[in-house]
Amino acid sequence: MTTETMRDVHRATTRGITAYRGYRPPPGMISWALHRITGLGVLLFLLLHIVDIFLVNYGPDTFNELLFLYRHPVFRIGEIILVAGLYYHAANGVRIILIDFWPAAYRYERQLFYGVIAVFLAGFLPTAFLMIRAMLQAGGA
Repeated sequence: MTTETMRDVHRATTRGITAYRGYRPPPGMISWALHRITGLGVLLFLLLHIVDIFLVNYGPDTFNELLFLYRHPVFRIGEIILVAGLYYHAANGVRIILIDFWPAAYRYERQLFYGVIAVFLAGFLPTAFLMIRAMLQAGGA
């Protein structure tokens, strides 16, 4: 083996090893998984909300006794996660509608996914800031 050939082999294997960044799932797969996960989160919230409203039938005292749960910091953090799920689910739902009703949309799947992320961040970050600020102010008062 000549020195030049060895250099080529070395370059090829080094480039191959350093260029490998692991498995990167396509945006459509990530979007699909996040849409299902956020949908399940919203469903869980709705089930909890139905139970909560059902307790009103047992009188205001029973309902008011449950309200301590909503003021707990863990539940407040869960509310922030719920809002994140709702925002992503809604933005991604619009992306799905575009893909379903616009025949050429599959060509722009990556751009549409990044658009969903941009819309999600533009809506969620200010909302999360306000929710966290309110949570910290309520905790200090």
